Amino acid sequence: MDATYINIRRDSVAKEPLHVLMGITPEGSKEVLDYALYPTESAANYEEMLVGLKDRGVKQVLLFASDGLAGVRDAVKRQFPEAEHQQCWVHLSRTVSRYIRQKDSKEVLDDLKNVYKADDADAAQKELDAFIEKHGKNYKKLPDIFERAKESLFQFFKFPKDIRSCLYTTNLIERSNKELERKTNVKEQFPNEEALERFVCCYCSDTNRNMQLVLRKALKRHQQRSCRCLKTHPV
Repeated sequence: MDATYINIRRDSVAKEPLHVLMGITPEGSKEVLDYALYPTESAANYEEMLVGLKDRGVKQVLLFASDGLAGVRDAVKRQFPEAEHQQCWVHLSRTVSRYIRQKDSKEVLDDLKNVYKADDADAAQKELDAFIEKHGKNYKKLPDIFERAKESLFQFFKFPKDIRSCLYTTNLIERSNKELERKTNVKEQFPNEEALERFVCCYCSDTNRNMQLVLRKALKRHQQRSCRCLKTHPV
């Protein structure tokens, strides 16, 4: 779940957020599921889109990943109570970097990597506690950053290790949105919402047709491990 800002004319020209939902199928390919233009980015907008997904027949989502936009987790849980919500660790790192001195940046962010690259959720929590203990004394706002996101920090650990690198950030959708933004910048602005709708529809259709299996290698490794496990410990 992510938004990209696009110039559109409504009497005057201004940037408005195009909200985008992208999914990863069980086969490992990614697909743009929905998009919608709103004047401002908000959790209520994303929730309206989630309702639309349900109306179109979506029954189950295992995990949602988003940036730190307030209210997104609650919106997800209202519409898909069984789904997990993961806050993007890249966005968390960017938030941390805003509160630390530049000279300390490398050390602090390197220590933070030990948290989300741990082997499991318990180890990650220990690394986070150590991180707060080490750096929270000098930077008093750091503990609050992770306290606000505590329910969405380590949900990606509930999934196979081979695919976690695709789940703890929103990089997949951000790359696609940046390419969309690059293409729209060529046009400079859209004269109305209908023109933007036609352009984005064509872009998303082409994107979905050309999507590769982003998790192909990871899923293959996971399947091979499962097969070896079954041979060693048959059901």
